[in-house]
Amino acid sequence: MASVSEQAIERRIDNLLIGAIDPHVHSGPSIAPRAIDHLELLQQASAAGFAAVVTKDHDYSGVMTAALIKRHYPDLKTKIYSSIVLNNVIGGFNPYAVEHTAAMGGKVVWLPTLAAENHLRWQENAQWTHPASTEKIRPAVGIPVLNADKSVRDDVKEVIDIVARNDMVLASGHIHISETWRVFEEAKKRGVKRMVLTHPEEIVEASLNDVKGIAAMGAFVEHSLCMFLEGSKFKIADGAELGKHIEAAGVEQTVLCSDLGQVGVFSPVEGFRRGIKLCMDLGYDDAQIRKMVSTNAARMLGIEADLPSAQ
Repeated sequence: MASVSEQAIERRIDNLLIGAIDPHVHSGPSIAPRAIDHLELLQQASAAGFAAVVTKDHDYSGVMTAALIKRHYPDLKTKIYSSIVLNNVIGGFNPYAVEHTAAMGGKVVWLPTLAAENHLRWQENAQWTHPASTEKIRPAVGIPVLNADKSVRDDVKEVIDIVARNDMVLASGHIHISETWRVFEEAKKRGVKRMVLTHPEEIVEASLNDVKGIAAMGAFVEHSLCMFLEGSKFKIADGAELGKHIEAAGVEQTVLCSDLGQVGVFSPVEGFRRGIKLCMDLGYDDAQIRKMVSTNAARMLGIEADLPSAQ
């Protein structure tokens, strides 16, 4: 039987899940193995009281699926949004695909992930493999974001302009941090107001100074909880490392996501439960945690957090 203190902690976690937003979930269907589909994700998130989720697939935009679920399952209180990732299947920096995603209510445009040139270099020596899911069909082709002189490519600028016109989020994906700086500076100059640095602790080779600087630019810094939690096959760092990253960006610019949905690991909602407990163990109070699991993501996405009435 749980002790009184353990029960109190569980109640705190339950309360903090109400209004939570997971802006980075790998639910299916997908060419990659997934343990949960988009509808199951929304059902579980609704039961826990989440305000919203954003689905992400490395190979397709999920906006059509999100629209179907919204129409046919109006009883599910959690709002579902989706995104587009500019990998090979989409055609890389394809303005038609980005405009379609925007017109269908997509919230996030991810720069290349599994087809990023940086990712293809990284995976050669990675401690856990994460090849492009289309490798079973044909080899991934690296998608560049910069010209030889390190200036931002014109096709990237065209997509940036679409993001700016539609007030979408530009996410860094798996490009190198040195590339992220240049793309984000160009994006800010071109009117993009919502930007997020993706998991600086892995793949992109970001330092704490990079995290601090990117946050100072006005971008959010998003951390994948699956990379810090015990029992996750994606764990590459401990809670203390997460704390350092949070302090570098500041609580106000930090967003926590699950980055879950894969087989062989706990669910996205369970990832949030464990992530909230980890933040408690790091000494963050409930108001700070709520910012990192809810209201910061709401600001980033331009949506409502639907917090408990007592908040």
